Amino acid sequence: MPPKGEKGAKKAPKVKQMELPNAEAGVVTRFPPEPSGYLHIGHSKAALLNDYFAHIQYPGGKMILRFDDTNTEKEKEEYQDAIMEDVALLGIKPDMISYTSNYFDEIDKYCVKIIQAGKAFADDTPGEEMSRMRMAREPSVHRDDSIEDNLKRYEEMKTGSDEGRRWCIRAKISYANDNASLRDPVIYRCPKEQKPHHRTGDKYKAYPTYQFACPVVDSIEGVTHALRTTEYNDQDAQYKWILKAIELRAPYIWTFSKIQFVRTLMSKRKLTKLVDAGVVSGWNDPRFPTVRGIRRRGMTVEGLRDFMVSQGPSKNIVNMDWHTIWAMNKKVIDQGAARYTAIDTPYVKCKINGLDKAPYSEKQKLHAKFELGEKDVWYSETIAMEQEDCRTFTEGEEITLMNWGNAIVKNIVSAKANTDDLAGGVKVLGDVESIELDLHLEGDFKATKKKVTWLSLDQDLVPVELVDFDYLLNKEKLTEEEEKEWENFLTPKTEFKSSAVADCNIWNIKKDDIFQYDRKGYYRCDVAPTKEKPGVFFKIPSGKKFI
Repeated sequence: MPPKGEKGAKKAPKVKQMELPNAEAGVVTRFPPEPSGYLHIGHSKAALLNDYFAHIQYPGGKMILRFDDTNTEKEKEEYQDAIMEDVALLGIKPDMISYTSNYFDEIDKYCVKIIQAGKAFADDTPGEEMSRMRMAREPSVHRDDSIEDNLKRYEEMKTGSDEGRRWCIRAKISYANDNASLRDPVIYRCPKEQKPHHRTGDKYKAYPTYQFACPVVDSIEGVTHALRTTEYNDQDAQYKWILKAIELRAPYIWTFSKIQFVRTLMSKRKLTKLVDAGVVSGWNDPRFPTVRGIRRRGMTVEGLRDFMVSQGPSKNIVNMDWHTIWAMNKKVIDQGAARYTAIDTPYVKCKINGLDKAPYSEKQKLHAKFELGEKDVWYSETIAMEQEDCRTFTEGEEITLMNWGNAIVKNIVSAKANTDDLAGGVKVLGDVESIELDLHLEGDFKATKKKVTWLSLDQDLVPVELVDFDYLLNKEKLTEEEEKEWENFLTPKTEFKSSAVADCNIWNIKKDDIFQYDRKGYYRCDVAPTKEKPGVFFKIPSGKKFI
C-alpha cells in the first residue's frame, strides 16, 4: 500500500513523441546499472523510461534489471542489494533480474571468436601511453600480430599470471578514426590487482569491459530496444560494430538526454566524501539526489515518473531547476494529503471569551475538496497561537481563527518594551505573552486580512520536530576550475529544525505518511511520534523553491 498522501497506483500517460520503431513485434528493454553505488536521480530517469516503455507505453513488454558486474575494483554486494531496494522505491517491478557475470563464459567465447576473425588483438601498451597514442591516432605495435599470438596471450590473461596481467584485448576497428571511441578500444582486461568477484569469486581472472559485454548480453537476452543517454552517442557506433563483428542481432538504440540539476552533486566520489565526513546522515539523506534521498524527502513514484516521461524525448542536456519536479510532485500529493495543524513553540497562550461550553470536539473533513475521511477538532477557551502571528495583532482588530470563525483581539500582554532601538527611541514590543479574544462567529471571514491557525490546549497535543533543508551547493553550476575545489562551494548550513505542537490526530500518523500542516506546507513523516519521543517531519518542497 502506498503511504497516505501518495496515490502511486496511477500510471503515466502514453506519449506520442516517445513511440519506438518496430514495437508491434514486441518490446524488451533493460536497465543495466553497475553495482558500485546507490542510484541517484539521473539513474532513475533511465530506470523509469525502460519501465515506461515495457509496461505502460507498450503493455505486455518485458523489462530486465541487469547488473553490469564486470568491474571487481568497484563493485560490492551491498550496492547490488541497495540498487534492488532503490528500484523498488521507484515502484518498478522488473520482469527479469540478471547479471552480466552469468554470461562470462559466453562472452569469453565471443572474445575468442572476434580474435579468430582477425578483428581484435592483444596489447601490452601501458595505460597512459595507450591513451596518448589513441589521442595521437597512432597504431599499437601489436596491431598486426598473428591470430595465434593474440589467442595465446588471451589464454595467458585468463590465468591471471604476471605475464597475463600485462595484456589486454583491443578491438581492431580503426586507430585513426575521427570518432575516438572507435580507435581500437579495449574490450577485455586482466586487472593488475586481482580481487575476488562478489558473485563468481576467483573463477575468472580476466573480465570484459562494459563496452563489449553490454551489446553481447543485450543480444543474448533478446533486448529489442536499448535505451542509452546521449553521452554514449559516440559509442553507439562501437556498440553496432561489435555486434556485427561477432554476428549477433543488434537492438534498436533509442537515445535520451541525461538529467542534471542546479546546485546538486551527482559524483559518487563527492557524495561518498560527504557521507564519510558526516556532513550528511547517509546515502538516504534528504539533501542527497539519490533515489532513497529524494524519496525520503517526500518525492512520490508518480511525481518522479511523470517528470521523467515529460523529459523523455528531449536530447538536450540542461541544468534543471528542482522546482519543476517538485511542482509535479505537489500535483500528485495534494489530492491525497490530509490537512492538520501545528503551532510553533514556544507558543502564545490565548483566552477565548464568549465560549459557554466546556472543551469539546467536532468532526471535520481531512480535506476540504476530497473525501479522505474525518478528523477531531477541539474547541476550548484556552488556545495556542504562534508568536509570529500574535506580534502582528492590534487590540480591536478582527481576525479569523481557521476552522472556527472570527474573533476580536481584546487584550495583548507583551514583554517589557525595548526603547534602545537604533532608529532613535522607537518603541519596539517584545514577545507577546498572552492575548484575550472575544468570539465573533457572526463576523465575515472574507472581510478579515488575517486567517490564523490555532490549537485548543485542552487536547492531547503531539510534540513534533519540523525539518527543512537547503541545497548542498551554494552556486547553481560550477565551472571546470571550481569543480576542483568543490568543497569551497558547500552551503554552510543546510538543515533547519524547529519545534512545534500538533493536533491530537497526528498520534495516528505513521512513517512515510504525507500530509499538509495548514499554512506550513506539505510534510512526510520520517519518525512517527510516541509518548517518549516527538515525531519528526520533513518539509516537502512545493515547487516554488527548494528550501
